[in-house]
Amino acid sequence: MTVKEKSDDERPKKSVECCGYPVSIFFIVVNEFCERFSYYGMRAVLVLYFRYFLRWDDDLATSIYHAFVALCYLTPILGAIVADSWLGKFKTIIYLSIVYAIGQIVMAVSAIQDITDTNRDGTSNNMTVHVALAMIGLVLIALGTGGIKPCVSAFGGDQFKDHQMRQRSTFFSVFYLCINAGSLLSTLITPILRGQECGIYSTQKCYPLAFGVPAALMVVSLVVFIAGSGMYVKAAPKGNIMLDVSKCIGFAVKNRFNHRSSKYPKREHWLDWADEKYDKLLIAQIKMVLKVLFLYIPLPMFWTLFDQKGSRWTLQATTMDGTFGSLVLQPDQMQTVNPILILTLVPIMDRIVYPLIRKCGFKFTPLKRMTVGMFLAAMAFVSAALVQIQIDKTLPVFPSSTQTQLKVVNMGSAQLQVNIPPDTTVQLGSLKASKDYMTFDSPNITVSLNTNPVINKAFTLSLGQRHTLIIPSDPNAMYLTEDLTAKPEQGNNAVRFVNGMSTALNVSNIALIEPSAVSNNTLVSQGSRKFTITDGMNSCQFSTQFGFGGAYTFLIPSTLIWNENCGNVVTVEDIQPNTVHMALQIPQYFLITAGEVVFSVTGLEFSYSQAPSNMKAVLQAGWLLTVAVGNIIVLIVAELAKLPDKWAEYVLFASLLVAVCIIFSIMAYFYTYIDPAAIEAKFKQNNEQEPDEKEAKESNALEMETHKTLQSQENEINLTKI
Repeated sequence: MTVKEKSDDERPKKSVECCGYPVSIFFIVVNEFCERFSYYGMRAVLVLYFRYFLRWDDDLATSIYHAFVALCYLTPILGAIVADSWLGKFKTIIYLSIVYAIGQIVMAVSAIQDITDTNRDGTSNNMTVHVALAMIGLVLIALGTGGIKPCVSAFGGDQFKDHQMRQRSTFFSVFYLCINAGSLLSTLITPILRGQECGIYSTQKCYPLAFGVPAALMVVSLVVFIAGSGMYVKAAPKGNIMLDVSKCIGFAVKNRFNHRSSKYPKREHWLDWADEKYDKLLIAQIKMVLKVLFLYIPLPMFWTLFDQKGSRWTLQATTMDGTFGSLVLQPDQMQTVNPILILTLVPIMDRIVYPLIRKCGFKFTPLKRMTVGMFLAAMAFVSAALVQIQIDKTLPVFPSSTQTQLKVVNMGSAQLQVNIPPDTTVQLGSLKASKDYMTFDSPNITVSLNTNPVINKAFTLSLGQRHTLIIPSDPNAMYLTEDLTAKPEQGNNAVRFVNGMSTALNVSNIALIEPSAVSNNTLVSQGSRKFTITDGMNSCQFSTQFGFGGAYTFLIPSTLIWNENCGNVVTVEDIQPNTVHMALQIPQYFLITAGEVVFSVTGLEFSYSQAPSNMKAVLQAGWLLTVAVGNIIVLIVAELAKLPDKWAEYVLFASLLVAVCIIFSIMAYFYTYIDPAAIEAKFKQNNEQEPDEKEAKESNALEMETHKTLQSQENEINLTKI
């Protein structure tokens, strides 16, 4: 048996080692780093791509994001079956990496806005092409990344010989480090690439570059892996245990159904109905696996909350202030807090926290740890809800569909009193604006100015809309503008200029503004920005420091001072910038990461310890399935709940996880830990003893029969003598 297995494996003609390690593993480690960079880099900006490029709302963007993540955790089962049953790990990695790279390239192409521009200014675009390409790209990526997930680490382990246990252990540590390093670097770099501006006909956030770099890294990953081809140990496919388990369970169910009448004797366990065809040891191993899989039932709820750090929490960060001194964080860069904390908390928990708990005499079993991890994740969402409440307090109150809002700006040099019947009066000095928007339930208003003579003018406002009433130097020429009814997206700032002069003005990066007119809103990013005003003969320049998510109107008076800093240009704040700092997200990231370390790492350790030697892959597939189901729950809740307040949705998720946590703790209380190795050894021993016992029984029967025969003969002899 052993000789045959060795002959089925394809081994390199000459084994090349460096410092006691096969050189082939260096290709595998580099391949994994590049692949993880590619995956996490693309995923870091994905929800913002949905939200701000494809123009989907928060709920749809969240749903598609989690549908993609769920698919990424469903396809590993397919990859494992293909690798173990047909192609082998090496060919599976090659073929699916090609699919993976194509998917990343398609995603990069889907983000090129200019390929579907109908106008050269980019004002009209056919989003159908972008959506179709994006969906094709995501399906290919999910198939690729999920398909190779169970193969790469196992393929790396195949490169070591039996006596290289220490080197193999070191390899898996480095392999895990590469995963986190790729995740950390990519979530830092790709948001920076996204934040650049690019485009041929129209300027946009550079999603093609943000997706293009991960695509390039995936191509590099594939090339590096192929480059080491001649050095790999390529184990031949030897059948898939998951298929054997499925067939055994299927046969047991079918056999039990076929013998459901009462005349057949009952069996201790429903799986015992498979012992007519399958080995008793295999049945016992499957029983152990099903016992653990039953405990997995509540686990998806943890992943429901955990994976929202890449969707809901990233969208939450877009409404916050990301200035950390001289460093400015993009909303999607906050995700880097997770891998940083993982690398910090794992050794702290293993070397400090767990030993201290043991010294205190508390039996902190794996299932108790997992329960604590679930509770920490729930508390993370409570923290997120508290942050959201603070954000909501700073958000402007926009008019409902039955209301309208108005702000008044005095561009003249004299003080004005503005009356709007029945009971609104505003006092405005020169180049001043009313502090807040006034809300009206009726669209029809009459504005009265205390000029000499008094000026009265009627206006019809649009319901559900904000307006600014501009009163120029000649009050009779007052006019309305329509203002923003939402905060600028992605932390950008909206700016516009009111020209109070009698000549046209050109403002750099904005537009040519006619006399007594207002420019359209233009989006500018956070930081210091310079604006140059010119009328063809004169020119001046001024700077303004912008935060995140504000809207501003700059008033250029008729008496503009053409000095170095455009002397008397006035800034009016229409929408307050984000004032809640992104640092407030750190507690929720800390809690969710602490929960991940206690829950996920412990869960994998528990599963490994409770799994039979040949069933580790089955439990790994079950574990990955809980991640997939968790992400499916997110998209279901996001589409069905439709809660008006984000904080309420966070509380809902936290409450669901607490309820599941209680159920899991009850299940854990009744769980009995087992030693799979001891059980397997006992079965093997019984199997070895069974032939001996049978032989002994046959020998005893033969002795008894012989004794009876001899006794009969002796009796006959005695009778003859008599």
